[in-house]
Amino acid sequence: MDYKEFLESKQKRIAESGFDCDTSQLNTFLFDFQRHIVTKALKMGRYAIFADCGLGKTLMQLEWARNVSAHTSGPVLILTPLAVSGQTINEGAKFGIPIMRYAGQSVPGLYVTNYEQLENIDCSVFSGVVLDESSILKTFTGATKKLIIERFERTPYKLACTATPSPNDLNEIGNHSEFLNILDAQDMRARWFVRDEGMNNYRLKSHAKADFYGWISSWATMLSKPSDIGFSATGYDLPKLNYVEHVIKTGRASEGRMFADGIVNATNFNQELRFTVIERLEKVSEIVNATDEPFLIWIKHNDEGDKLKAMLPDAVEVRGSDTPEQKEERLLGFASGKFRILITKQKIAQFGMNFQHCRNQIFASLDFSFESLYQSIRRSYRFGQKQEVNIFIITTDTMENVIAAIGKKQSQFEEMQNEMNKQINGRVYGLKAEYTFEEYRDSNMWLMHGDSVQEIDRIPDNSLDLIVFSPPFSALFTYSDYIQDMGNCENHDEFFFQYKFLLEKLYRKLKPGRLMCCHTKDLGVYKNSSGFTGMYDFTGEHTRATLEVGFKLHSKITIWTDPVLEMQRTKTQRLLYKTVTSDSSYTGIGMAEYITIFRKWDGDESEWEPVTNLNKKNFPLDTWQRWASPVWMDIKRTDVLNSHEGTDLGDEKHIAPLQLEVIHRLVNLWSNEGDTVFTPFLGIGSEAYMSIKNNRKAIGIELKDSYYQTAIKNCKNAASAKNQLNLFE
Repeated sequence: MDYKEFLESKQKRIAESGFDCDTSQLNTFLFDFQRHIVTKALKMGRYAIFADCGLGKTLMQLEWARNVSAHTSGPVLILTPLAVSGQTINEGAKFGIPIMRYAGQSVPGLYVTNYEQLENIDCSVFSGVVLDESSILKTFTGATKKLIIERFERTPYKLACTATPSPNDLNEIGNHSEFLNILDAQDMRARWFVRDEGMNNYRLKSHAKADFYGWISSWATMLSKPSDIGFSATGYDLPKLNYVEHVIKTGRASEGRMFADGIVNATNFNQELRFTVIERLEKVSEIVNATDEPFLIWIKHNDEGDKLKAMLPDAVEVRGSDTPEQKEERLLGFASGKFRILITKQKIAQFGMNFQHCRNQIFASLDFSFESLYQSIRRSYRFGQKQEVNIFIITTDTMENVIAAIGKKQSQFEEMQNEMNKQINGRVYGLKAEYTFEEYRDSNMWLMHGDSVQEIDRIPDNSLDLIVFSPPFSALFTYSDYIQDMGNCENHDEFFFQYKFLLEKLYRKLKPGRLMCCHTKDLGVYKNSSGFTGMYDFTGEHTRATLEVGFKLHSKITIWTDPVLEMQRTKTQRLLYKTVTSDSSYTGIGMAEYITIFRKWDGDESEWEPVTNLNKKNFPLDTWQRWASPVWMDIKRTDVLNSHEGTDLGDEKHIAPLQLEVIHRLVNLWSNEGDTVFTPFLGIGSEAYMSIKNNRKAIGIELKDSYYQTAIKNCKNAASAKNQLNLFE
């Protein structure tokens, strides 16, 4: 395979693994936008529907399942939250789609059961599976989530249905992608997300937005209303939503005590609930008894349920200790109007249930989870609701920040939802195949914008005096949306396959007898993507690949790194002190950086050009003794061009940028003044910058547009500083 063929093979597209359906045979109850989504999901085979509450996900998933069963002549299973299976059976009857409770059947047809029954199911018999309210995956324990993904790994047809997810929630997006056999969360994070320095959270890289949303659009449809995907929104206007806050006066808000000034947090929240339980529940009873309308009351603790049932004798409660049959009977009874008042916890009934008949909800106990609040409200406030919906929130004068947090999160969610709908719908997933070659030349430098594998051919063979660079760290880090970017590889094997094209050319371009210095770091391995935690010997694999093309191993330098800073930056389990004190077998050592030096041992050794740059006058013995150490302990991690420059390129920072002092030493040890130093991964110009400052000529190639422009500016600054120094020295 030549390089062009390889690049074509990298242009990944989510494969269509489904089938074309006869649209004339689709269920007549489907609206046009639902028909469009079902048709697309069947054609893809593995798909996700992110549709807001009331847009008919149940009908769409039933019709998808019916067609898959007919096409494969096999059974299809729908997994639902507790009690939603009963609603699904009722919906199927309403739309003329037969569906039965699963009880071990393996004959063709549609079956439904609760997630909690998964361990009792032989999943291998199903030709298709539907996850109803699939965002529930992230609320499950890791073992349950893993079980769902593993049990249906080989199921040919899969559909995941939920309301709009958050694009910055790696668990939610990653679980869907992993379940659909597209990409696991670890790989997704490496491609499109960056960890905020010093923080334990991730954000979407600025340059990756288009590709990330395009990727989601290749396996999902997202909509909050039909007009998001080009269909009429007539009839999809929601009624007014009223938030009614009742503040309980505690007498402690101005006393300067623990909860003064409305400062309640996740740590002291449950304690505050216990302090105010009687006052809060009396207010709930007062609101409910003021009318004969249905009420849904959300609580957090069982003792709240006990007290409310004494105050409201006609209420029914659903709690975790009830049998599945009891829970379903009471939840469906409330949905059908059999009971006027339902008391339960959000974790029991916030997903999937349709309580559209009830327009009044009371949150007797709030918490800090906006998603939980959103899902709970949507049991009543959904498309099809004709009446105004009243949400009564019982708070105290020490809980002001809870309401403020809800308002802020509501605004952020709506902004995110609108942006995500706009970005995803209509996107076409794919990496850029073409770039525009540019170059900048003067007496100090020759900088090229393009793919190093291709543009290195512009450099004559046997002409480079020294090569210094930090390669992309395999498939760990994506720098741009070009297909030529070596960070845009699926795995280590694909990276090294592409990297070998460059290594072969680097060997040809370097002068015989001269050296190539490569900066590397080993990589962490994570259980959620690899099944185990540990390390990937990237430095070792890099050395083996380099030796294969003809280079000889010359030397190796270890650069000490601070494990405390690494722990603070990555939050990795192996460096946490609590891991040492709980099970130290899971601890590990901080990961150093390395400079591996290779020589082009080629031709007649007596004809090699010597490096005679250093002498007793400009290079004292004590300096050599420091530099000759196999471990460089005095390299500052922050001594990089990124921090010197103060650019706004933070989203794309290298995970281990090459420090300027390291480049200074390499250039002075292994090249002469006036020599040409080359870097195939120019970045923002670190190697070229230091080469120019040390009176060398610099050649570099960079693919990323913004990096290339910044590198020119940095190298011009280096040349200007060098000229000023020469003028006044």
